[in-house]
Amino acid sequence: MKNKPILLCFGTRPEWLKIKPLVKLMAKNDYKLLFTGQHPDLLKNINVDYEIKMSKSSNRLDSIISDCMIQFPTSDDFDKVLVQGDTGSAFGCALAAFNRKLKIYYLEAGLRSKNLDHPYPEEGYRQMIARISNVNFSPTSISAQNLFDEKANGDTFVVGNSVLDNLLEYKDKCEYTNKVLITLHRRENHHWMDQWFNKINRLAKDNPDLEFILPIHPNPNVQKHRHLLTNIKVIEPLSHSKLLDILVKCKLIISDSGGLQEEGAFLNKKVIVCRETTERPEAIYTGHLFLCKTPNNLEKIFGEINKNPYIDTKCPYGKGNTSNLVYNILMDEKGI
Repeated sequence: MKNKPILLCFGTRPEWLKIKPLVKLMAKNDYKLLFTGQHPDLLKNINVDYEIKMSKSSNRLDSIISDCMIQFPTSDDFDKVLVQGDTGSAFGCALAAFNRKLKIYYLEAGLRSKNLDHPYPEEGYRQMIARISNVNFSPTSISAQNLFDEKANGDTFVVGNSVLDNLLEYKDKCEYTNKVLITLHRRENHHWMDQWFNKINRLAKDNPDLEFILPIHPNPNVQKHRHLLTNIKVIEPLSHSKLLDILVKCKLIISDSGGLQEEGAFLNKKVIVCRETTERPEAIYTGHLFLCKTPNNLEKIFGEINKNPYIDTKCPYGKGNTSNLVYNILMDEKGI
């Protein structure tokens, strides 16, 4: 009897970047794609088999999960589901698969801040997905240990982080120029985004030899403070490839992004993480990440890194071969 394809779920740009290398490895009859609707511009270049239509609601988090569960496609065409990351749609699709008794694979499992408010709601979603998954693909031994400590069900494999698979061609292009890359957008920073922007703007004013570049997020809670960035080169959001062009040349990074923590470490760039905690602590130990819990800490941390931005240390998030490892496990389980 022929094995059914696996359903790969995604809806945001980061999710696509992390499953894209896996899609490239798989034959078309090995998978089907479910698009969950958050970033519709992705469909300009991607053909999907199923699409969730996002409804409007006073509570977006509720509607994302309910839309994924109600509109989840029939399982007659597949018997396995892969979700990635920590969005509401990833949880919604995992829960829909669980309710249908489908096998669940979780890519990037075991990341933990151990604080449900930071990041909110992602920390809660990733804990719940791991509990109902049959197979957890963890990026590091620390994330795998988190699952063991929680007595998560299913098998756990340490495979690295698949976003690095996109960066192999950039590894030899890295240099340290006068550019400082900035990205800030996370929900837990919205209440004091003005303070972050004021501190960063002051850094730019005090360091005129550096070019501070901020691709500004479209979220209104970020956009409304744009006027504070008088000394910053504020640009519109970039494609991933164009962002990487800046990343490989920058001197250092200021960000609250999870993906840039991983990508920065792989490309040996130091990252100031503007968050109270991080679910990616491995790169703190290797010297790639520096946790900046409040805007008032930024000037001191920036000054120290600016004096010595260089680092040549093994990335703790993998070698850029995660998709190959995941693919081999999936194919073995399918008996192909």
